[in-house]
Amino acid sequence: MTEFIQLMAQYPLLFAAISFVFAAVIGSFLNVVIHRLPVMMKREWQEECNQYLDEYHKATVTEIKDKLAQPIDDFPEKYNLIVPGSSCPKCKTDIKPWHNLPVIGWLMLGGKCAHCKTSISVRYPIIEALTGFAVAYLAYHFGPTWQFVFATLLTFGLIALTGIDLDEMLLPDQITLPLLWLGLLINLNGTYVSITDAVIGASAGYMSLWSVFWGFKILTGKEGMGYGDFKLLAVFGAWFGWQLLPLIILLSSIVGALVGLLLIVNKKINSGNPIPFGPYIALAGWIAMIWGENIVNWYLSTL
Repeated sequence: MTEFIQLMAQYPLLFAAISFVFAAVIGSFLNVVIHRLPVMMKREWQEECNQYLDEYHKATVTEIKDKLAQPIDDFPEKYNLIVPGSSCPKCKTDIKPWHNLPVIGWLMLGGKCAHCKTSISVRYPIIEALTGFAVAYLAYHFGPTWQFVFATLLTFGLIALTGIDLDEMLLPDQITLPLLWLGLLINLNGTYVSITDAVIGASAGYMSLWSVFWGFKILTGKEGMGYGDFKLLAVFGAWFGWQLLPLIILLSSIVGALVGLLLIVNKKINSGNPIPFGPYIALAGWIAMIWGENIVNWYLSTL
């Protein structure tokens, strides 16, 4: 293992290429997570509703219970991140293993199901390629170090969160909370920042957006963002300390405002429609992970 690490350190482009292939394969799995995790969560919520009705309202809510007992989707009863295997959403034909190759499989099929010729969303190869390129850059930037390993895990989580938030306006605790605790654990020995900065960062990240949320709600009576956004910013505070939080908030706000304005101008959404903020926090946090200190130092040097 030591010899392999030394070899990868000696040939950073080779290490980046190997990392790209590995990450693209994981990107294929992230597509599964983005699609299936919300379905699994909805089923869990439905089951919790049924259990509540069974325990407390047996005599008075039979009709409601019957309605809740009905399937909320068209997927098989046993449905998780592993089972069933990948299949065409229309004809249900199983996807061959070679057609599941990241990016290449989609190109081989011409973006269509091999059986029924239904179009396959271009989002699948985009996520696979994005995951591959992001991790390849991390490999080149950090080299074969623990910082690279943990940054890669964070990147996988951010891509999954971004896809789910775009689809469902939801940042699942099943992803944000493990990332939050992992950030604190890896900084026990100062992987990115001191544990003191990490703890303060996690607290400040959560409380800063929490304060904005309640201030906006008190003034307007509306909720400007979700609790998942607080947790995601806390993740970056736990990983990279409180010092980078202002930069992350600034970058995410600027990008979010510009994208929202473009969508309104192009009439993709109305001005009152909500847009997910998680993807902008994720992108800003990833940028801060790589170039945050350089950006802050550049800004301070201009003052």
